[in-house]
Amino acid sequence: MTNTQITAGRARSVSAPPAVSVRPPGRERGTRLLATLFLTPTIVGIVVFTVVPIIGSIVLSFFDWNVIDPPRFAGGANYREIVGDSTVLVSFRNTLVFMVLAVALQLVIALSLALTLNGRMPGWLRSVFRSAFFFPLVLSAASISVVMKYLFNQDFGVVNWLIGLFGIAPVPWLTSEHGAMATVVIVYVWQQFGFSFLLFVGGLNNIPKEIHEAAALDGATGLRKHLAITLPLLSPTLLVASVVGIINALQVFEQPYVLTDGGPGDSTRTVVMVIYERAFEQLRFGEASAVGVLLFVLIMAVTAVQFRLSRRFVHYQ
Repeated sequence: MTNTQITAGRARSVSAPPAVSVRPPGRERGTRLLATLFLTPTIVGIVVFTVVPIIGSIVLSFFDWNVIDPPRFAGGANYREIVGDSTVLVSFRNTLVFMVLAVALQLVIALSLALTLNGRMPGWLRSVFRSAFFFPLVLSAASISVVMKYLFNQDFGVVNWLIGLFGIAPVPWLTSEHGAMATVVIVYVWQQFGFSFLLFVGGLNNIPKEIHEAAALDGATGLRKHLAITLPLLSPTLLVASVVGIINALQVFEQPYVLTDGGPGDSTRTVVMVIYERAFEQLRFGEASAVGVLLFVLIMAVTAVQFRLSRRFVHYQ
């Protein structure tokens, strides 16, 4: 047998590589065009309703404008004015206090309920609870606050009537500083915890059952199992829930505005309430924009810190 025959036999014995399908250039362009058409409304909406207002607020914060007269350049006067304004400083303090209380309570309640429903329970009953917990989130915050204002009324509210059955004196829910803040937190958490609850339910369902079964064989049960297994594996969901919760809490407006109108005094006045009052009640749009810019910087800073800390505490499978 010649060398040429041997070489040909070896070549025939080597299997040919699978053929790679090449998409026609026209089809590729059509796919890109279709994707662009679907993405265009979203991109336009983000630019028009998010990017442009942010840039406009930053620019307007350096002007003095009351809508009636032409804008007048004021430099950093608006920022100097709000930094020395006690109402603005109190509103930032109230917003931060509200954020800590509301987000902590919201996450604890949502996680506790999600862990409870994740146990042994009929499927139809689990669906009923999920719908019931999420239902307040689809309602208007203003309408809920109007109803809650009557429920927490000191004189004829249902809440004080119920606690009065146990011999407890009527509580000034909306007319005392601590009571007003507590009421705003309660109403806000009652409406918002459903979102975090659904996130936790989805996160718990994504944890492989084999891990819990292996932990049970090793003797891990109850609280120890949740601390050692559930929470670390649920940490990405906790990060998302906390980031969204903090961003929403820092922008709270409807609940304190309807329930207490920022009172008594300024005990429940939030930053967004100050922005609304300066812009639409006092026609000081420059100062309102400056307060909005500071709130934007605060939200970005808190979010950046959360993602920075998540490198240590968030574990991905």
